Amino acid sequence: MNLTLGFSPCPNDTFIFDAMIHHKIDTEGLTFDVSYEDVETLNHKTFHQELAISKLSFHAYAYALENYVLLDAGSALGFGVGPLLICKQEALVKQVLQTLKNETGVSDLTIAIPGKYTTANFLLGLAFPQLQRKETMVFSEIEPALLKEQVDLGLIIHENRFTYQDKGLHKVIDLGDFWEKETGCAIPLGGIVIRRDLPEDIKAKVNRIIRRSVEYAFEHPTSGLDFIRSHAQEMSEEVMYKHINLYVNKYSVDLGEEGRKAIKLMFDKALALNVIPAIAKTLFLN
Repeated sequence: MNLTLGFSPCPNDTFIFDAMIHHKIDTEGLTFDVSYEDVETLNHKTFHQELAISKLSFHAYAYALENYVLLDAGSALGFGVGPLLICKQEALVKQVLQTLKNETGVSDLTIAIPGKYTTANFLLGLAFPQLQRKETMVFSEIEPALLKEQVDLGLIIHENRFTYQDKGLHKVIDLGDFWEKETGCAIPLGGIVIRRDLPEDIKAKVNRIIRRSVEYAFEHPTSGLDFIRSHAQEMSEEVMYKHINLYVNKYSVDLGEEGRKAIKLMFDKALALNVIPAIAKTLFLN
């Protein structure tokens, strides 16, 4: 059986999926037709039910729940892994942080975000609800927009958190750190979902295969190096593995009780703020 699979070409996703798509492990008779897309494109592909299996933002999952269910393997959660709010003008750092106390003063600032339905944008809304002048960009275009002063603030994800300082940009706040202090939980960034209308045995099989693929990657960390590098050509090997070590961890093998608790808490908070629709389906596979 062949299934369509979508994931980001970022190092953590290529690290996770290398073994299963290149048949380094037992895929139990399944093959995969892969699409490499940025996370917001994947979010929209799930909204249109274009993929059997996909990586997507947990924020976007709220809008895909009717047709997809979250697998326990392959997710990105953790501590110290959150999106960063950055700027070019250092004077803005104090100005923006002051709004956490008084909730005024920055409503006229323009901010570049990596997608409306990204978890990064959801966390931004929790911390700074008054920042509403948002421009959506592919995540790799945000730093250049800041440097050209096309926007005042930028919300960065992926490998950019390791390189922004080299370009003279300044951190305003780590939104993952903000979440951790507010909740005490790991921050849920993205997960792997599968279509609900697939047979239950296929869903369980895919979950096993992804888990097996992650475990293989941990046991053979350089096995997929050429594949990972081919999708991260402008990134040094050191940055690639910093990226992987940050986002791929025990929650990528299996969510467990802690991971599920963090995801449920995020959804509960989002529902309380009326920023996602009501949920009528179960969040988890079983």
